[in-house]
Amino acid sequence: MFLSLFPSSLSCILQGAVAVLSLVVVSCASAQEGALSQLYAPRPPAGASYVRVVNPLPTVLAVRVAKGPVQRLGGKAPSGSYAIVPGGQRFAVLIDGKEVARMEVRPDSFSTLALRRDASAYAFTVIDDTADTEDALKAELRFYNLAAGCGAANLLLSPAGTPVFSAVASSASAARSVNPVRAALVGQCGDAKTAPQPLPQLEPGDHLSLFLTGSATAPQLVIQPSRTDPFTR
Repeated sequence: MFLSLFPSSLSCILQGAVAVLSLVVVSCASAQEGALSQLYAPRPPAGASYVRVVNPLPTVLAVRVAKGPVQRLGGKAPSGSYAIVPGGQRFAVLIDGKEVARMEVRPDSFSTLALRRDASAYAFTVIDDTADTEDALKAELRFYNLAAGCGAANLLLSPAGTPVFSAVASSASAARSVNPVRAALVGQCGDAKTAPQPLPQLEPGDHLSLFLTGSATAPQLVIQPSRTDPFTR
């Protein structure tokens, strides 16, 4: 009985070993393929820049930067992804299918175009997001004061009230690198505060945008991860 069962058991063991080995080979091949696809993925040419629009206005709008995708921006998702544009060359910004501006940014830069109403037309405030240095072991938080009538905004830890950013001017931003942590944040303009918002789980190298929108008397805090459009030739 023992001898008759042993070959069958050995066969099962060998089949299992072959299956595991096959999985390892497949996993290694997949990992290698993923690494190679990243290595040989199309990359923007030297001097390319990155531009996105943020819409703090109460109306959701369809926005397109240069040849980037059309994105519906506003409300709980005010910011679009960064479109890739040629630095030092003019590009178009469209809202609801109509060209509203032609812009130009310096090469090798990151910019946020904060949308505003100028009389009956749309206009933009250019905010420079370019970082001089980057710590790959930390996450970056960038706080924007886009609340109407708010001359100086704060971002605080909740409920402790510890300042993360202080006195950020209207239509401006401030950034800092932080260790990935769990925390809740509150935006503040004068005596008015937003509801607490939890930070999403952060990883080293993540970039998070925190937008103070609404008004000075009724500010709102919206948190969005920063994204970049893939480059296509």
